[in-house]
Amino acid sequence: MEGPINLVIAVSFGLLVPPRILKLAKYGGLNVHPSILPEFRGPAPLHHTLLRGRRTTGVTLQTLHPTRFDSGKTIDQTPYPGVEHGAETVEDLRDVLAPMGADMLVQSIRNYSFVPPIQQASESEAFRTPAVLTYASKVGPKNRHINWATWTATDILRRQKVIGPLWNTTEAQVSDGCGHRRVLKRIIWVQGFRHLEGECHLFPAIGHPIVVGLHGSVQKVYIRTCDGSILVADNVKIEGQIMIEASLAARRTGLVPISAKLGALRQSPHDFVAFHARLT
Repeated sequence: MEGPINLVIAVSFGLLVPPRILKLAKYGGLNVHPSILPEFRGPAPLHHTLLRGRRTTGVTLQTLHPTRFDSGKTIDQTPYPGVEHGAETVEDLRDVLAPMGADMLVQSIRNYSFVPPIQQASESEAFRTPAVLTYASKVGPKNRHINWATWTATDILRRQKVIGPLWNTTEAQVSDGCGHRRVLKRIIWVQGFRHLEGECHLFPAIGHPIVVGLHGSVQKVYIRTCDGSILVADNVKIEGQIMIEASLAARRTGLVPISAKLGALRQSPHDFVAFHARLT
């Protein structure tokens, strides 16, 4: 870097600014963090705010710590409990908090709040007890793996909006030189789920999909959640295949214990058939 550096500014950076960089700056660095610290300290505060169903949040301005994330001196902060954001996606929440963070940063620079001795603001008293703190860890594939035993319909619908397509594994039928065999395959719910409209008189086991409508022209895949709701999956992608209609995918991969031919399905005495196994 050439020339003098007065201040390093990080906004939702996600990486630790090296101490050698901070030492080059006359006044160190400032960090704009999209949560009311110390709650949701970590690399993914926007995601975890939504995943936890928090309807209010805010921003924090603090100094950059040379060796730890989100551990500097708090210079300014949205008063608890924050503002009603009304967001359901990370993009929407970012659009709410970005102007707030920008205003807070500009005001601090104008007031020279970053110049020593720094007047440290008090972090929210609401999060003084460690038991109520949530660390905003990085979001990865494991966060998309549905646990049907514990995730409610609200949890599932919320997660698909916040972190994208969810997935499970189940035993699918494959054909090779040795004949037919069953292997674990990942099912990606690429278009997500929706609540079943109207009443359902079927009571499938939790997390055990059924194909419904065998005697009609349209078949749907229903899955019951742990809170008794029924979710509908329209299209899925089974590992190694393209995205297709969920009921068709079930027939093609032998997930239903009847011949893959639609005619055979329609000859079933019932209007539904369950997958071979629960989702894992």
